[in-house]
Formats: sequence, structure tokens, C-alpha cells
Amino acid sequence: MAEKAEGNQMVPLAVLLKRELTSEKNEKPEILHGQASQSKKGEDFTLLKSDCQRIPGDGVTTFSVFALFDGHNGSAAAIYAKENLLNNILCAIPSDLSRDEWLAALPRALVAGFVKTDKDFQTKAHTSDHRLEVNEEEVERITASGGEVGRLNVVGGAEIGPLRCWPGGLCLSRSIGDMDVGEFIVPVPHVKQVKLSNAGGRLIISSDGVWDALTFEMAFNCSRGLPADVAASQIVKEAVRVKGLRDDTTCIVVDMLPLEKITPSVPLPKRQGIGVFKHMFRKKSCESTSHSDRDYSDPDLVEEIYEEGSAMLAKRLEAEYPIRNLFKLFICAVCQVEMKPGEGVSVHVDSSQPGKQRPWDGPFLCQGCQEKKEAMEGKRPSRDSSSRRSTGSE
Repeated sequence: MAEKAEGNQMVPLAVLLKRELTSEKNEKPEILHGQASQSKKGEDFTLLKSDCQRIPGDGVTTFSVFALFDGHNGSAAAIYAKENLLNNILCAIPSDLSRDEWLAALPRALVAGFVKTDKDFQTKAHTSDHRLEVNEEEVERITASGGEVGRLNVVGGAEIGPLRCWPGGLCLSRSIGDMDVGEFIVPVPHVKQVKLSNAGGRLIISSDGVWDALTFEMAFNCSRGLPADVAASQIVKEAVRVKGLRDDTTCIVVDMLPLEKITPSVPLPKRQGIGVFKHMFRKKSCESTSHSDRDYSDPDLVEEIYEEGSAMLAKRLEAEYPIRNLFKLFICAVCQVEMKPGEGVSVHVDSSQPGKQRPWDGPFLCQGCQEKKEAMEGKRPSRDSSSRRSTGSE
């Protein structure tokens, strides 16, 4: 049997009943997680919070946080990010938002939180930092554990830049706390939001000790069907088996399961190639889907809600959602410091789209964050090159 839905589409009655039953259940999934690590330099740090409260004192409005901070050339930035990043993100979200508004505000808050953490750490690091140049004890610790300390080699054998910890060095374009390369390495994160199906899902977070040895497919396959804690341990063991313990090798596995399913599901049949992941995702669309029952209830489908990777701060701080109280005229959009009227600088100053954004439109930045923005865009140096440091966190 079937009933008519909007647009005269026929929706199977079984699907309607399933939706009705699902809507009566608590939407909060069961969160199971595990982590494993083998240390080489002691620069990997994790943050695991499975029961945070969006509204203090309200046990229904909970969310989970799982993060891995992979330090390089020292652990200072990774430790600082672990201790401060989450709070900086949450402080960038207004406190009086509904659940949907909170989720819509999150991508922008992530950008603000990352940039503030990087800015604050770089200010702090001028007076306290594990810089290899002046810390013989740290150099000895690294070499004693099997690592090497040296500078970058260029053509002709010349050595440049600060002392770095090898293997590794810097091989990325975004991080928190890297000051020896100016603002070419930016802290603006790539953000992606997805909505899991009712069947739940598995999240694998690893440091480059894992990803330098394994593809995502290899990590997925070697941990298939295992509980989260066992899966994390298996992924780390497999990475070390493939390439040896050449770097800190850490893995977090998070299983998000329906309430009625306390243990991971029976392993799915193996699919070959990258298609095993491509088939799981679909873009959010306003267009109607096909009429089959599979399209309505496919347990493999993961809906992509939002994705943005631009490194331009003006673009990332511009909200695409009509969220009330999101732009506070006298609050810096990055560091949340209060400003007097007229002190703020619009993120749209010198915008590449002057017809669309105007320099008197918000959001606004304080002078310090405006200088940070200009430095990230290559318009001014953020500090004298002689005072740059080399620690960072991915």
C-alpha cells in the first residue's frame, strides 16, 4: 500500500510508518569510542568528550567532541590548542540559539575559534615556547628517542630556517602555531558537515603516523566489524607494521550507533575500490528523490549539509543562514572582544566583490584580528621575521 505525498509522489506506507516510529524515538545516538597510540616524539594529544552540554544543566542538549592535535617541531602548540580551541569555538556561538541554529552557526564558529587560538598562541609563544634553537634538553630528548634535529636543506647543501624535528618537518598548508613561515600557513579550517543515516556511522581520526602508512580504505578494512577501542588499536598496529614507528602514531575511532544497537553491526560485504566511500555520500538537494523505498531508507546514505574550504577569512565569516544575533556589531567576530562604536573594521574592507559586500557591513574585527586577517592575505607581515618560532599543531 502507498499514500500520496507532496507533489503527488507515491510514498510506500511502510516508509511512512517507519518515519512515524523513528520520530518518536530519541534522536541522540549511542556514542562508543576508543583510542590507541604508539609514541615516537610525544607530540600527539587527544581530546575526547562524549557528553558536552550545549545548554548548561540541560542533559538533553548534548554534543560530543573528538579531536587529535598532532604537534610538530615541539608540543607547545598542540597542548595549547587542546586546552583552548574548544572553548574559543563555543564562545563564538551565541548562547540563545535553537538546536538547528546552533548547528548552522558552527562552521563559522569553527573558523573564528581556530584563528583566535592561533593568534593567541603566537602572542603567548613570544615569551614561552619549546624552541629547539635554545633548548638543548628538548634536542637531547628527541635524538634519544630516535628522532633527528636539523634545518631544511636546499639545492647546494645550504641549510635554512629554524631547527626542525625529523622525520616530518612541515609538509602541510594549514596549522595552528607555525610562525617561522609567516602567514603562508593559515589556521583557517576546512569544514564539512554531514548528516548520518539512521544506521549510524564510524569516524576514524588519525595523526599522520597513520595516514603516511595507510590509505583510508586500508584503515577502514583492517578495522571492519571491530569494537571502537579494538579498531583503533588495530589501525595503529597496521600502520606501524607497514612503515615502522617513524612518527607518533595515534588513532581515535568513534562509532555512532542507534539506541537499539549497542554493539557495531555485522561487517558489510567488502566493496572494491574508492567507490565503497563515494556511494555513501549525497549532496543535500531541494529536488525530489525517486520513489523507491531504498531512496527513502537506504542505511548507507550520508547527507552532505555543508562544506567550505576557502582560506579567505572574509568569506568564511560571512554566514549563509539567517541566524539571529549572529553578528554582534560591537563584538569582534574572531576573538569576541568587546569594541566601542566605530572601533570595528568590517571583514569586507578591500573585498574582491565590492558590489556585493560593502565595507560598512558586518561582521567586524578588532584591530588585532584585522591585522591578523591582512597578514593571512599577504597584505602585511604579522611580525618581524627575526622573532619567529617553529612549533605548530595540525
